Amino acid sequence: MFQDTAKIILKSGKGGDGHVSFRRELYVPAGGPDGGNGGKGGDVVFEIHDGLNTLADFRQNRKFSAQNGEPGGKKKCHGADGADVVVKVPEGTVIRDFESGKIIADMSGENRRQVIIRGGKGGMGNMNFATSTMQAPNYAKPGQPGKEITVRLELKVIADVGLVGFPNAGKSTLLSRISNAKPEIAAYPFTTIQPHLGVVDLSGGNGFVVADIPGLLKGASNGIGLGIDFLKHIERTKVLIHVVDAASTEGRDPEEDIRVILDELKNYDPELIKKPQIIAANKIDCITPDMDDPIEKLKRAFEPSMKVFPISGVTGAGIKELLYGIWDILKGMDRKPTVFSPEMEIEYAGDRNLPYTIERADDGAFVVEGPRIEKMLGYTNLESEKGFDFFQKFLKNTGILDDLEKKGIKEGDTVRMYGHEFNYYK
Repeated sequence: MFQDTAKIILKSGKGGDGHVSFRRELYVPAGGPDGGNGGKGGDVVFEIHDGLNTLADFRQNRKFSAQNGEPGGKKKCHGADGADVVVKVPEGTVIRDFESGKIIADMSGENRRQVIIRGGKGGMGNMNFATSTMQAPNYAKPGQPGKEITVRLELKVIADVGLVGFPNAGKSTLLSRISNAKPEIAAYPFTTIQPHLGVVDLSGGNGFVVADIPGLLKGASNGIGLGIDFLKHIERTKVLIHVVDAASTEGRDPEEDIRVILDELKNYDPELIKKPQIIAANKIDCITPDMDDPIEKLKRAFEPSMKVFPISGVTGAGIKELLYGIWDILKGMDRKPTVFSPEMEIEYAGDRNLPYTIERADDGAFVVEGPRIEKMLGYTNLESEKGFDFFQKFLKNTGILDDLEKKGIKEGDTVRMYGHEFNYYK
């Protein structure tokens, strides 16, 4: 069964406690402290597994816990670190905080392995606390606790092209003809119950990946039918192909079908209808001479914004022209997969105390640096709108903006952070 969402619980390991002990050896009646440090708790790590294409495994296995760190021992023995737990997911899996719905990470593109929650640090043993005035410290630090969160996994397929249209418009037949995919093909309302991916090979070593998005219904964006579960797969595609039954073999109006799909895309996410779109007017082998030419009707209704390609998934007529029409659009686009930026930061008790500094450079810019800033910039894509919005909220919520104002920053002043420059406006 296809499973494109899952709710799971993640728990990182607790750090091992530091140990309290003293040297006890023959002829050493007053040995010093020798309690060792505890080991670090295991992390929760997500990793892309190329052999997976569904989240169905998470229907049974819903909790993933890393090991706790071992406590320190006598004779300055360091406790063993807890083992990480590695959660394997298909490429395209988006990890969201279950309560807020905000994105924690997107396992796509180059992001093939990521620590989602860190294990707690091990506590220090009493050997670390000896001083000239306290030579026999009788205390050690406990290990830091692990972190537990509930997340929602969403699988959004990664493809260059998405085929959209009503059931039985011929999407599965078209995909099977143009690619190596072998989707189930039959004549009933929900022929496709999961997205199918196929690779299209063109001459000259060119090609692209096509996804057959399952049949949508009117009202899908409002939760009717299965459509809303699959609309999310369209978000990563570069080009949309409306596949319609131009011959109206089942009594449907192809023009009306396209308008319904456009409304559903707009209601789900207005950005989707800004993608380049093409109409594949399918089943031309069924058009009879006595019919009012449906191809011309579609061209009058939608060209030039959406070019119409008359095709037959059964006979192959017009397929070559369609594929090269798609390629003409794709070759001028950035083919890197769309990767969603993080929208939240997982907070740890120790993170709140990570230092940062604000200095004034010779040119008057305010330079903000330190582990807190470096850590945040490491997982934030400032090129995306959501990533930059998250960055600004981070500066506000952590008090960095307040500190800049205390330092005398004015509107239009430059803020510099590890190679990034911004102008300050309140």
